[in-house]
Amino acid sequence: MATIDDIIKSEINPFNLINIKPMNFWEEKQNPSLTVDSIHREVISEIEEFLDLVMIDHRSRSILLTGDPGSGKSHLLGRLKQTLNSKAFFVYILCDWADSGNIWRHVLRCTVDSLIQIPEERQESQLILWLKSLSAFTKHNLKQRFFNDSIWEFLLSDRQKFIKHLKETYKTARIYNPDMFFGVLHDLTNPELYSLACEWLRGDCLSEESMQALKVKYCIETEDEAKSMLANFGRISTETQPIVLCFDNLDTMPKLADGFLDIQHFFDVNTTIHGENLKNFLIIISVITNTWNRHVNRIQPADKAGIHKLIRLKPITLEQAETIWAYLLKPLHQQPNTRPESSIYPLERDVLEKNFPAGKTYPRNVINLGLVEYQNYKIYLLKGNNPNEDKEVEPRLIIDRKAEFQLLWQQELKKIQSKIAKICLLASSDLIRMLQEALEALQIQSIKPKLIKGKYASYSLSYQTPNKQDRIGIVWTEDANMTSFFHIMNAYQKVIQENICQKLYLIRIGSVGNAKLAGYKIYNQIFKGTNHHHIKPNLSSVHYLATYHSLVNSAIAQELVLGGKAITLQELQSLTRETEILHKCALLQDLGIVSKQDPDGDDSNGTNGKKDLRPVKEFMFNLVITQSYMGVLTLISQSVHQFPSVNETEIQYLIDLLCQERKVKIINPKAKLQDQLICLLNKNN
Repeated sequence: MATIDDIIKSEINPFNLINIKPMNFWEEKQNPSLTVDSIHREVISEIEEFLDLVMIDHRSRSILLTGDPGSGKSHLLGRLKQTLNSKAFFVYILCDWADSGNIWRHVLRCTVDSLIQIPEERQESQLILWLKSLSAFTKHNLKQRFFNDSIWEFLLSDRQKFIKHLKETYKTARIYNPDMFFGVLHDLTNPELYSLACEWLRGDCLSEESMQALKVKYCIETEDEAKSMLANFGRISTETQPIVLCFDNLDTMPKLADGFLDIQHFFDVNTTIHGENLKNFLIIISVITNTWNRHVNRIQPADKAGIHKLIRLKPITLEQAETIWAYLLKPLHQQPNTRPESSIYPLERDVLEKNFPAGKTYPRNVINLGLVEYQNYKIYLLKGNNPNEDKEVEPRLIIDRKAEFQLLWQQELKKIQSKIAKICLLASSDLIRMLQEALEALQIQSIKPKLIKGKYASYSLSYQTPNKQDRIGIVWTEDANMTSFFHIMNAYQKVIQENICQKLYLIRIGSVGNAKLAGYKIYNQIFKGTNHHHIKPNLSSVHYLATYHSLVNSAIAQELVLGGKAITLQELQSLTRETEILHKCALLQDLGIVSKQDPDGDDSNGTNGKKDLRPVKEFMFNLVITQSYMGVLTLISQSVHQFPSVNETEIQYLIDLLCQERKVKIINPKAKLQDQLICLLNKNN
């Protein structure tokens, strides 16, 4: 039977499987290995006490949560959602708005995106649960409030009665635009209109046809409108559960010319929620301690007073660190017949004591140390050494950051592909900002945001062409409304008249209208028979840009870890260039930023209907590099997990191909398949 060391030789390093970068707790599953009950228990209790106060008097409150990088701030937000979701509706907001002129719209969009999520062990979204919990649909008595089915069913049958009932119920609540707002709430109960209603509530610019279906006259396009709509959620829900707004990673917000964060605009928002009586919100602001210390004096005293509680995450103990290790190693320990005596085998407690002599550290440090120590143990096993003797005379682990980065990229890309099903789910200002980040990584010079003027300035940018004097202008708009499209085209025409750019690009997959529309006529003047171009982006390109944007946010937050070390934004940009990972983005190819190449088939479908196995082969090779060696069956299972459309026969073919190319080799080719190990082929093999 296989021993624990045999299992260690074959399996993936369990610490490689842990991603502790900032995450949206609605989009990624909470990592149970970091959920040691005793870690930050008192913090959760403190926050729950504040939540209880909001539940009692419905007065909004704010908590500032500070901690060093790797202390578990984002993870704690996920634990709060997991622990307290039965008492409140939870919203995740990454502070990565494109510019400070659209914070309220960003907050509204993220609020609705979170409210449409379905909590664990529930069948309906937070939004529907919130709607059904409104006092307009509940029956009161002295001891309890409960949902009244008869009132609900009666009102659903008649939209006007629904609107009239809510207007009467909340006539003193100062609801903004009640007819449209309550009408759209009714549309949430119609399966055919639910998605459109959500899009309107989140501030999407809908087409005229969609607006007619919802019976609304306009969309939410300004900061004041977004603020008023957010206020509506609080003002009609003072008898329901509070809404918890979790603002994560302030470091990702826009910066001022002096390099400091534009933090005052954000705290204006926080103060407004209190000052303008936006009821029933608990605001939790997560920020790196050093970031807060650098910026606290740049915030107006009145806005600092809007923080009702300051909580700092403390380091964890070595006992808690051991518990994290034990949880991660448990799946390995369960495989052999004879389990190791130590719950953290092959790691040792004295390694923690040696590396953290003060007896305190942070979760990320524990995982990074475990990754390196575990991998070193595997190296000793391969060399046939006794792992418990003369460790220091053996070479220590050398981590290939390029291979690890490419694995991380493919894993993050897979998440993005499952999350973004269509381009219009992203705001145009976010799309252009993602493009700008990619251009910066590729060292495009003299990038200037806001090429066009006016309301839609944040949809545009310009840059200098390499080795030329020409200036290129780009507008990216996916707003479906043709009135908006007209204003954008009109602004673009002024750029031509002022000769600001020599070549213009419009990026848009949506319709540009028809010959009867004024916007279409201007579009024709600009792009038909001229030096200017209209590019229709594909979804794959957006996935690439969004993946890079996610890694940028992680690097800025000092939470992007490769080889057990957090890397900076500059290091991320360098790795991006070295691996040429963005060269596969078709949009960047169409813009002439990178040279055109064959599609790499990330969806595993190549040309002529044949599977393109190159991404699979690349994944397998990088996985072997990062693991030093591993079981062949483990390599097959990991590859199938990453690429579900690829079968085991194709994986085995790729292993044979890598062996033929002398990139890897089977260590024990005569052994049974379940016992075979594969490693990187180098000069010493």
